[in-house]
Amino acid sequence: MTLVEAAAQADELAQSGSERELATLRQQWDEEVESSARSADYRERAVAYRAIGQFRFRQKLELLRRGLEDDSPAVRGSALVSVQQLSKDSPGLVNSMRPLLHTMASTDANQAVRRLAIVCLRNGSPQRETIVLLTGLAEDDDEEPELRKGARTVAAELRKRAGPKG
Repeated sequence: MTLVEAAAQADELAQSGSERELATLRQQWDEEVESSARSADYRERAVAYRAIGQFRFRQKLELLRRGLEDDSPAVRGSALVSVQQLSKDSPGLVNSMRPLLHTMASTDANQAVRRLAIVCLRNGSPQRETIVLLTGLAEDDDEEPELRKGARTVAAELRKRAGPKG
């Protein structure tokens, strides 16, 4: 079985609530994920960072942060997919990485990475600085239409969650 296959199986186990089986699979693949995340090949790193979310590896958040700072847009994108997946039920992860996500959403050289960072911000607490940043991106005519639309949508969701003060 490859890491891609194991990660897909882990995702299925997590979705079905099979915690014991997921924990066993995590144990079996822990070192492989770590090793692949340090590979010289960006494709292997991308698979590893995506697997962190699929395995629901909450103890690998420092490793995940390194993925967000990788030179490869594919690796940064995979790490963002994991951030999004791990933060669905709790804003803590996004809140702890908010400054990095803000930077990625506004200045990353890769448009897909910027859009993924915006999607991740949706799962954080509705903080004013995030709403202001996203509103600014949504209103900037120099930004690509998809990015503007995503920023507008997430800003509106965060404003709604913030209530009357937002």
